[in-house]
Amino acid sequence: MGKILENLNLVILIGVVAAIGLMMGFHAESLTEAVVLRWLHVFFGITWIGLLYYFNFVQIPVMPTVPAELKPGVSKYIAPKALFYFRWGAAFTVLTGALLAWSNGYLVEALTFTDGFRLIGTGMWLALIMAFNVWVIIWPNQQKALGLVEADDATKAKSARTAMLASRTNTLLSIPMLYAMASFQSLPR
Repeated sequence: MGKILENLNLVILIGVVAAIGLMMGFHAESLTEAVVLRWLHVFFGITWIGLLYYFNFVQIPVMPTVPAELKPGVSKYIAPKALFYFRWGAAFTVLTGALLAWSNGYLVEALTFTDGFRLIGTGMWLALIMAFNVWVIIWPNQQKALGLVEADDATKAKSARTAMLASRTNTLLSIPMLYAMASFQSLPR
C-alpha cells in the first residue's frame, strides 16, 4: 500500500476511478453532465480555496519567522508549485461553475440577478472577482516577488504586498461566496 500512496499520480488516478465507480453505482440511471460538473466544480473549488487558505492562514503569517537561509526553500520550490495549482484551480472552478449553471439553465439568470437566482448570482460574481484577482493581480505580482521575472528589490517588496492584499481580499470574499454557493441549493423556489 505504501508504494501506491507514495505515487501522487497513482493516488489521483485511483481516486478518480473510485469517484467514477460511485457515480455509476449511485447515478447509474441518472448520471447527467450536471452531476459530473458539480463534482468537478467542488473538486477544483476545494483546490483553489484550500490553497487560498493555506497562503493566508499558514504561509503569509509564518514567512516573517522563517530564518533567511530557509526562505528560498519556500519561495523557489513550494510557492511556485502552490501558485500553479492555485491559479489553475481558480480557472477550472470558474469554468466548471459556469458550465454547471449553463447546464442547469440558470447562467444568465444568475449573472443578471433574476429573482430566485440572486444568491447564486452573488456567489458567482464574487468568484469572478476573486478569479480576476488571482490572474490579473496576484499571479503577476507573485512572479516579481518570487523572482520568477526580473524585478529590483523595491519592486519585489511592493509586488509582494500587492499580491498579499489581493489574496487577503479573496479570503474576505471567499467567506460570503462559499455561503452563497453552498446555500443556493437549499433555497425554496
